[in-house]
Amino acid sequence: MDDLAGLSRAEQVELLRSRMDALGGAVEQPVVDGPEVIATPSDLARVLPGGGLARRVVTQVADCPALVVELIAQATAGGGHVGIVGWPELSLAGVVDNGNLNNVIAVPDPGVDPLGIIGVLVEGLDLVVARWQAPLELSPVRARPLLGKLRGGSAALVMVGASVPSPHARIDAEVTTFRGIGQGSGRIRGVDIAVRVEAKGQAPASTTVTVGRRAELRVV
Repeated sequence: MDDLAGLSRAEQVELLRSRMDALGGAVEQPVVDGPEVIATPSDLARVLPGGGLARRVVTQVADCPALVVELIAQATAGGGHVGIVGWPELSLAGVVDNGNLNNVIAVPDPGVDPLGIIGVLVEGLDLVVARWQAPLELSPVRARPLLGKLRGGSAALVMVGASVPSPHARIDAEVTTFRGIGQGSGRIRGVDIAVRVEAKGQAPASTTVTVGRRAELRVV
C-alpha cells in the first residue's frame, strides 16, 4: 500500500490495473478511503459488529447472489469502489438500479492466481467480493500473504465458497420470500433474505433483509 500513498485517484487506479495485467487477470474498470466499515442494508447492519462490513478483515458470506448484489449496490451508492473476482454469472442489475456500476471492477476469470488478483485489489478498493466454484479451505500458510495485504489496505473482503482461519464474521443467507407475485400474475419486485451472523465478540444473531420493494408478497 505504501506505493499508493501520495498518488491521485487516477494514478492509483492505473497502478492497480498494471498489477492486474502483470498477474494475467482481465479487468473491466476502480480506490477510496472511508470509515472503518462498509455500509450495508440497515436490517443487516444491526446484527453486524460495528454496523457494517469491517475493513481489513475477511467476512465469509453464503452463496446468496441477491444479498451479495445488495452489498455491492450499497457500497457503490455511497461512492465506494468494488472488485468482483471469479463470479462471471453474477447479475449486476441491482447495482444498475440502486448503486453505481461505474465503480465496479469485474474480474470474471482470475486465471491461475486468484489469490494474487485479490491481493492486488484489496490494497486500494473499498470492497472485494471473491467467489470459488468449488469449496476451498485456505490453510494459515496459504492465507497469510493475502491477509497481510488485506491488513495493509482499505478493503473489506467478502469470500464466498472459501474459508480462512478465524474470519471476522460469517453470514449465512437464504431467500425465503418473493415479493410482487400475485395469484398467477405479476413479477418479482423484491425478496426477503433470512440472515444469520456469527461474529467475533458477539452472540449469533438473525434478521431478515428485504431487497427491492416491500409491496405484494408471496411466501414460498
